[in-house]
Amino acid sequence: MDTTWNKDLYCLIGSPVSKSLSPIINNNYYRIIGEDNIYLIFDIKEKDLANIVDSFKILNIKGFNVTLPHKINIMKHLDAISREAKILGAVNTVKNKNGKLIGYNTDGIGFIKSLELERIDVKDKIILILGAGGAANAISTSLSMNSAKHIIIGNRTLSKAEKLAARISNQFPNVIVELDSLELEHISKEKINMVINCTSVGMYPNADESPIDMDGFSNDLIVYDIIYKPTKTKLMELAEKKGYYTINGISMLINQALCSQEIWLERKDHNFLNNYREIKRILQSYVE
Repeated sequence: MDTTWNKDLYCLIGSPVSKSLSPIINNNYYRIIGEDNIYLIFDIKEKDLANIVDSFKILNIKGFNVTLPHKINIMKHLDAISREAKILGAVNTVKNKNGKLIGYNTDGIGFIKSLELERIDVKDKIILILGAGGAANAISTSLSMNSAKHIIIGNRTLSKAEKLAARISNQFPNVIVELDSLELEHISKEKINMVINCTSVGMYPNADESPIDMDGFSNDLIVYDIIYKPTKTKLMELAEKKGYYTINGISMLINQALCSQEIWLERKDHNFLNNYREIKRILQSYVE
């Protein structure tokens, strides 16, 4: 690696981060676009967060991504926060602009961008979201901002689903919001256009499990599992056997990163699709 003094430095902070694919995505992106930058990762504990943020200003680190467990607590250490990050109540991207740290959130944007690349429009659609955690919050919010008609939140713990449903209803009164358990006993599966898995079911050690069964849905269902390792979860296997269109989480992961880069570099990537495809090709060996 060339480590000359005049490189701009970007990074990821969180804990744990040792298995993150972010350095692979972002450093390959810099190589592809010809930018002389470096992207690193730092395992940061909560007690050190304030000092780390201050040191980033001193070191003039140009920007950084934020992952668990700091996406919420980072907000109190920033100078400004974007509208979308305020709505989501979390930050995953920070830009250092002339010594001022500005927080953004590309979780939902990255998800919507991944749908756009698949030519999928969520306007007026009925969408089932499995899970009620941070990813479900970001995705359901972005779906609502992009004119989804009806969102159904399925979660093992109904109290968490209720909180997310209330939040979406308050922020987007024109969106119909329902909730159910993962058994989906109280909704009509036939009317659903898309299922999005935001739970960890399908990852190790639950790789042989699916959060729901796939019987009873319409023939044109789209199934999106935000898990990217394994690349084909049990949910996706069941969906493909039914003939449903499936997408895995690698697309969302890459698009989140590329949207962060557009914020940091302050320019639209006019070769976005080709760059996305090249990074996706590179990542295949890391997630299979």
